Amino acid sequence: MPADLPPNPEIVVVRAARLPPRLSDAAFSVIQLTPKDLATAPRLDTALEQVPGVSLFRRTSSLAANPTTQGVSTRAIAGSGASRALVTLDGVPQNDPFGGWVIWTSLPPENLAGVNVVRGAGAGPYGSGALTGVISLDEAQPAPGAWSGDVEGGDGGQARAAGIAALAAPGGEVVFSAAGEHSDGWVPVEDHPGAADTRLTLTDANASLRYLADLGPGALAARIAAFEEDRGAGLRGAQSRARGAQASLTYAQAPSAGHWGWRAQAWGDLSNLYNSSVSVAAGRVSTTLSNVQYDTPADGYGANIALRRLLDHGELELGGDLRGASGEDREHFKAVAGVLTMDRHAGGETLMGGVYAEASEHLGPWLLVGAARVDDWSSSDGHRIEHKISTGAVTLNLHPPGKDQALPSFRLAVRRDLPADGFIRLAAYSGFRAPTLNELYRPFRVGNDVTESNPALVPEKLYGIEGGVGQDGAVLKWSATGFYNRLEKAVANVTIAHGPFLSPLDGFIVAGGTLFQRENIPAIDAHGVEFDSSLRVSANLTTRTAFAWTEARVDGGSSAPQLTGLRPAETPRLTASLGATWRPLDRLGLTGDVRYESLRFDDDQNTRRLNPGTNVDARADWRLNGHASLFLAMDNLFDAKIATGHTASTATVPGATSYDEPRRFRVGLTLRGGPGA
Repeated sequence: MPADLPPNPEIVVVRAARLPPRLSDAAFSVIQLTPKDLATAPRLDTALEQVPGVSLFRRTSSLAANPTTQGVSTRAIAGSGASRALVTLDGVPQNDPFGGWVIWTSLPPENLAGVNVVRGAGAGPYGSGALTGVISLDEAQPAPGAWSGDVEGGDGGQARAAGIAALAAPGGEVVFSAAGEHSDGWVPVEDHPGAADTRLTLTDANASLRYLADLGPGALAARIAAFEEDRGAGLRGAQSRARGAQASLTYAQAPSAGHWGWRAQAWGDLSNLYNSSVSVAAGRVSTTLSNVQYDTPADGYGANIALRRLLDHGELELGGDLRGASGEDREHFKAVAGVLTMDRHAGGETLMGGVYAEASEHLGPWLLVGAARVDDWSSSDGHRIEHKISTGAVTLNLHPPGKDQALPSFRLAVRRDLPADGFIRLAAYSGFRAPTLNELYRPFRVGNDVTESNPALVPEKLYGIEGGVGQDGAVLKWSATGFYNRLEKAVANVTIAHGPFLSPLDGFIVAGGTLFQRENIPAIDAHGVEFDSSLRVSANLTTRTAFAWTEARVDGGSSAPQLTGLRPAETPRLTASLGATWRPLDRLGLTGDVRYESLRFDDDQNTRRLNPGTNVDARADWRLNGHASLFLAMDNLFDAKIATGHTASTATVPGATSYDEPRRFRVGLTLRGGPGA
């Protein structure tokens, strides 16, 4: 929940190279987070937990999560490290071109003017990836001369700093931002840890530079950004390093009466990942290096265009987009006497493009929306080549055939305004998510568990219907949504066998280990209810309540009958949160948040239980003057044991449970200056 901080610098939207919000948004489930909602969260993915149903693949936040598990979903249908939601920054996709995950440390909340979370499949302007919805980030555009900075530290070796500044430049302005942090972390295994267990550590940094200017009748934005993060994975010898850069160019002109508005955008990004994995000996007395993903070069590129026309009582939007990705996993694997003996190169290319049309019309209190879209997705140049490091002899040379598939989608909605700022709405939609290069071509290991790739994967498809009712009052805002979604051809990690045994492709799977493979299972059926409310009790007290209840079950069909009736992995039935912001004194703001999550399972067979957990965060802000404030925050105030992972048990090797962050405190200083400070 947001705290009453010293007044933010006025967010002046100057030369914004984006189209105004769509009229159609009002007919769908859209939740907005303001800068105040983001201000008290230590990281963006944590702030998004205010929206019921939104979560990363695993329970851990980006403070501790491996990059490959930082996929996000906006509805608790079935978690995925590859993301079942599309994340955009001013229209530019932020999902990794190789794996689909999101590097959340590259998106500091201080740089954002707001977030729109669109739940439900995103046909129309969004296309691939917007399976459960879209998280649309708007970058802040402070006035020239405005600046702000935050610095904080805490126990556990925590330190973080972030800043943003705008300067006048010829024809426009330049906005520079940078952030960095370090955490000594914690040991995730608390029950009988051994010499194998180490801390989950993090060091990261990011920076961006934007040039914003008026150009003719529209606005131009040019942006470059880069990030890096280094992580210790909590096991001796296991670590990761992620690097990336992105550049984008956008030109936009808002529509006006009798004139088309439009936006044209092009972007490209580069990413790379180093990731080492280990197997754990019985009793957790030691680890053995099992593979080193020493190089994962990938690049993504894309362009989109949108044309928008204002109608007498509505609007029309036509558009299209193109997205491509190529990448290769390069790693050493198969340990013999502690030495990795094999080398693997695996990767390929994907390309997708689509066109769409969306129209909306106001008829008195009614809003009608209809959209149709068609995409073409293809994969090519798939390969997996393995050779012995000592001799260079090739032991595996696979070149799976490429795929090509046309994918139509749609969305329809109707909304009716009611008295006293109320509304009721109904929507139906479809969408798809294409498999990532990581899912198609790269096998991977986590501890003693191995997951095989599958070049035969096809895109997931989602069909859904939902209805909602709510009120947008000045004192009370609330919305309730009931939905039914069917996810067909869902990509899941399906259990093949438990160790110990010898796999022809993956070598020896030890006792306590499990071999999985990515497969398209027939379907996942989910229905549920989502609720969100905000109540301004008084001028100094605001409360917020949210929950999401989802009943999701797998239909394994004939290909995976053992999964039929089970819950998808990493999918809780209930998440609920309660927050309050209170300003008892003019200078003092107090914030409290409680978040509960019910039982979830860490595997497809529902044998690895992750018990329910409740987390409480608290924060106090003291305004020193109009330009500075201090804060004290307590994360996980009651030191709750929130389980985040569980390994398989055998007769001789007990399973191990990993836990999220213990109680931590942070102390920080916020400074602001320039126009609006």
